[in-house]
Amino acid sequence: MLNAEMDFEPETKTFLAGFIIPQLYINIALAYKKMYIDHTMSMPVDIETLLNKQKIESDRIEFKKGWNPTSVYHSICAFANDFDNLGGGYILVGVEQNERGVAKRPVCGIKDEEIDRILKDMVGFNNKFDPYYLPRTSVESVDGMNVLAIWVPSGVNRPYAIPTDVTVKGKCEKSYYIRSGTSSIVAKGEALDQLRDMANRIPFDERPNPSIALSDISMILLRDYLAKVNSKLEQDLFKQPLEQTLEQMDLMAGPIENRMLKNVAAMMFCEHPEKFFKYAQTDIVIFPEGRVNGPDNFSETTIYGSVPQQVKGALTYLKNTLIREYVVKQKDVPESLRFFNYPVQALEEAIVNALYHRDYQQYEPVEISVEPEGIHILSFPGPNRTIPESAIEAGDKLISRRYRNRRLGDFLKELELTEGRSTGIPTIQRELKNNGSPRAVIETNEERDFINVFIPVHEGCGDIILLNGQENVTKNVTKNVTKKSEARQSRILAVLRENPQITVVQMAQEIGVTTRTIKRDTEFLVKNGKLARDGGYRNGRWIVLKNGRN
Repeated sequence: MLNAEMDFEPETKTFLAGFIIPQLYINIALAYKKMYIDHTMSMPVDIETLLNKQKIESDRIEFKKGWNPTSVYHSICAFANDFDNLGGGYILVGVEQNERGVAKRPVCGIKDEEIDRILKDMVGFNNKFDPYYLPRTSVESVDGMNVLAIWVPSGVNRPYAIPTDVTVKGKCEKSYYIRSGTSSIVAKGEALDQLRDMANRIPFDERPNPSIALSDISMILLRDYLAKVNSKLEQDLFKQPLEQTLEQMDLMAGPIENRMLKNVAAMMFCEHPEKFFKYAQTDIVIFPEGRVNGPDNFSETTIYGSVPQQVKGALTYLKNTLIREYVVKQKDVPESLRFFNYPVQALEEAIVNALYHRDYQQYEPVEISVEPEGIHILSFPGPNRTIPESAIEAGDKLISRRYRNRRLGDFLKELELTEGRSTGIPTIQRELKNNGSPRAVIETNEERDFINVFIPVHEGCGDIILLNGQENVTKNVTKNVTKKSEARQSRILAVLRENPQITVVQMAQEIGVTTRTIKRDTEFLVKNGKLARDGGYRNGRWIVLKNGRN
């Protein structure tokens, strides 16, 4: 028989004690207990499927031999946050696992009286979530024993925090937890920033931006797009207010009294999106001798404009300056062997992917680096963690569960600049194979800070970069670049004399170039005895040298 003095958690007691009528207090307590103890909820999958780790990814299932409330609730918090959008997870209490992570049978189980106590305690522990979260529980019979199955769907009010020790009475520090493989860890740094960003679950390209005005939209770009996709809106574009057309295209958001253009509108139909997204540009750098052998011998150009304009501009530049067809006569074969140093379709797909998947909130451009051995297409950040490391290494297909710019992808698909989601890498590899070229290589780091798609040159082209219309690229490039690079490096030295502790990012903003250019120039200056570094990059300082000496 339940009474008003039953041993609930303090938070639950406080909640119940707020009722003035004692009998109502008891009735509420009875209902409260019935809701969380007597009531069980069916799992979306059966218990044997979970025990055998079938149909469900193994890292979404966690076995617990016994009831450790703090450890269990850290895992509940991590599954509820669902950082990788996998769909939450399941915790089976009363199941021991072996060294291979497989459930031991028969299960050890939980005693009846312990089940009752655990479910009662969970009432109070659930109240410690910030914001509130309610996991689903079910008591299952396995091998003649009780197993507590806890189903943790992805929370609708992410992110969630839970005390580092849920058993502490009173206040206790709270942390955000996420899954890392089969473990639950505290989210820190970039991971914490991304987790908090989930509070606004609208993708970046779909978010309204008060800085974008109707006057920033190019009628020419908009008309060209509508014409290419055969939209009936083209006929009315100049017959009705621009705002009406943009509303019909679902490019506006916000309350009726304050309608705003979405970020994707600037990405697609603004000739200067860099006004709103810093470094929304594509840098092309050509190293005739290679970045290592001739780091000071390079030419560079920057492509600005909307995303489709950048795709077209970068591809046109490469086609006009670099891409050429080779015809090789084969001995005892009537037909000549024909191939390109780089297949155009592979390059186009790689450029589209870089601009589509980049983070427009990061102050880094898409960079295309041409070296004798091939072309590097670099963008920031790298593949999200829904893509396993094994898939990146294989370089066949990268299937993501999370897209940064989903609407932008839809626009690019309509323009036939991309075939659809997750088809970019297969298209690149197919076009390279058809051209007789080696496979592309995909690179990133452990933190997934960047993604670099390396497209190798056809093996029949040798190791010399020949620009179209030029026979000796080194002389031509060096002549055009030397004065520009020397002036920029002198400016860097002047800035460092005034502020030896300036960061690379601050230096890039001061001089008006990218951080990669700053890094490249400072490396060159260090190599040539004009610059040195005292200490690390966080707390150190730059030292400008004279003639190779202090």
